Amino acid sequence: MPDDPRIDGKLAGDRNWSLAALLLLWLLYGFVFFEMLPYAGSGAIFWSLAIGGGLVLLFNTAAVIAMIAHLGEDRKDIYGLDLYYLDAARNQKN
Repeated sequence: MPDDPRIDGKLAGDRNWSLAALLLLWLLYGFVFFEMLPYAGSGAIFWSLAIGGGLVLLFNTAAVIAMIAHLGEDRKDIYGLDLYYLDAARNQKN
């Protein structure tokens, strides 16, 4: 399959949306964490919330970065198949 310039566009869009979702996740976790601080009570609860939330953010961030790397490595296979079926559907309508 020859290189299709639309592949880079689709990859860039997926990468941007993934990073935007990751940023939103960080902002939401930060907001919830700071809103829950007055109700935390003891230091043990504070550290439980901080460590638990930090681990969730760490693992989600690592997963999104790994997904973006995988999409970049296999972009021709992943997006080429999408574009093939989009083109086939478009040609079927005409």
